[in-house]
Amino acid sequence: MPLFKKTFALRIVPPLMKAVPSKLKVSAVIITFNEERNIEKTLSKLYWCNEIVIVDSYSTDNTVDICKRYGCRIFSRHFEGYGSQKQFAVSKAVNDWIICIDADEVLSNELVEEISQFTELDTAYAGYSIPMNLVFLNKEFKYGKESGRYFLRMFNRKRGGFTSDKVHEGIQVNGPVKKANHIIRHYSYHSIDQYLEKMNRYSSYSAAMANNKGSNKSTCSVLLSIPLNFVKYYLLERNFLNGAQGFYWSMLSSFYHFVKYVKIKELNNSTRL
Repeated sequence: MPLFKKTFALRIVPPLMKAVPSKLKVSAVIITFNEERNIEKTLSKLYWCNEIVIVDSYSTDNTVDICKRYGCRIFSRHFEGYGSQKQFAVSKAVNDWIICIDADEVLSNELVEEISQFTELDTAYAGYSIPMNLVFLNKEFKYGKESGRYFLRMFNRKRGGFTSDKVHEGIQVNGPVKKANHIIRHYSYHSIDQYLEKMNRYSSYSAAMANNKGSNKSTCSVLLSIPLNFVKYYLLERNFLNGAQGFYWSMLSSFYHFVKYVKIKELNNSTRL
């Protein structure tokens, strides 16, 4: 079986969407796997891009069909880690300027208007950092560290690219980065089941990375991981102001650290046998 395959589709702008490209030629790149719940909302805000590149990890739902309707250039590739998957997507883009977002991240109308006005005069910057608000269980968080954080999402690939990290990957660029004024909404988790599924996967990736670096966690760190992290998330980061969803987020995030630490210890003990 080949590592990846490619399909093309005619770019058709859906009805009621203004087919006005950005003054600066920009390629949108997205990696996907079973994202039929999110991807259409995400794609609907990318009409201003000159192209949309999708790298799909062999989805079994309607993700690819939805992407075809939006005229995306679609590549299928086995998942080998977030960093390498996203860098592969960047390599398939036609333009130097890239906006790389996740399949559950949706540009606000104000951000679309802001970015679509960028011109060649704005290319003195190596990238643009964009603020993001978390949407958790259908509630947009207005408080806490998870909202209002800036993430480098748009960059010139001649001046940078993705790190190779399997999880918690990032974009590194050589040059100045400007902050955008308007937000992306991150529709992170629509159910507890989805959170737990992603938590299991991410905690395994993170534990493996830590183990490869020789890291380990003490028993004390494991025992205190939930209470200390809950205080941090719920009180210090003010997630109590986000209502019931803020409480759920703080508790689940604390549990994530506990699971990751236990997996690190498990891996560390297994290497000693």
